[in-house]
Amino acid sequence: MNIVLTGSLGNIGKPLTVALVKKGHTVTVISSKPERQKEIEALGAKAAIGSIEDVGFLSETFKNADIVYLMETLETAGSFFDKNVDFIATINKIGQNYKQAVETAGVKKVVHLSSVSGNTNQGNGILIFHYNVEKILQQLPADVSVKFMRPVSFYTNMFAFIRGIKAQGAIVQNYGGDEKAPWVSPLDIAEVVAEEMDSPFHGRTIRYIASDEFSPNEAASLLGEAIGKQDLTWQVIPDQQLLDNWQAAGMNEQIAQGFIEMQASMRGGLLFEDYYKNRPALGKVKLTDFVKQFAAVYHQS
Repeated sequence: MNIVLTGSLGNIGKPLTVALVKKGHTVTVISSKPERQKEIEALGAKAAIGSIEDVGFLSETFKNADIVYLMETLETAGSFFDKNVDFIATINKIGQNYKQAVETAGVKKVVHLSSVSGNTNQGNGILIFHYNVEKILQQLPADVSVKFMRPVSFYTNMFAFIRGIKAQGAIVQNYGGDEKAPWVSPLDIAEVVAEEMDSPFHGRTIRYIASDEFSPNEAASLLGEAIGKQDLTWQVIPDQQLLDNWQAAGMNEQIAQGFIEMQASMRGGLLFEDYYKNRPALGKVKLTDFVKQFAAVYHQS
């Protein structure tokens, strides 16, 4: 099949590209960075260099595609610290671009990378943009099949803990404790997406993706052991205190507030209510696997 991927060669895009090429598909990878072209081609895929904010470019690139894989991201490095960025509005516009390009190109099969809590616009903070884009794509004509992929918290988000561990000797967040929550490896997401692309498409479907379930305290214990800090703890501070810390570091106010609200909804499990109602089989990559990668990044930083 002819498959077009957005997301360049990120944590999901690269293993997904490798898997699809290995299966014999013709793969085109969209990237905003010309320097990515050689790397994309080295994997056996075609490179389409352009912006997902350019609906004309998207429409042309989607032509003759059997399947398109859609994910939303800001293309400018450091956008979370750009105080002039309206993150939600920008992502909503990308969602509208995707919808228009899919219709213009006549694509009939779409796989969309959404997120846990993509089912609601209440209590999910920054993740509301996934709900918004799901609603936009739901407006596609009935003959366009869409598979909404809803992964949970990414393991790779934990790399953001490194700075705090080195500065404060602890993981400091506005949630914590012994209540388990689901996490996922980008490698397991790529595997599920590749599997879904080779499976029949019928209407609009939803699939949650997770790799492991563990508590913040369990995570601190395993991460600490991996980096040689057996006394590493996960400390919980008030929402406002964490928000103040992030804004003092220069984070965009809308984004900082959105993450605070999202993480607050993890307390008591609100963020994961629909996940647990539609709980998937867990993937292959466990926390015990990821901590090795975390330790390598920690010691290199």
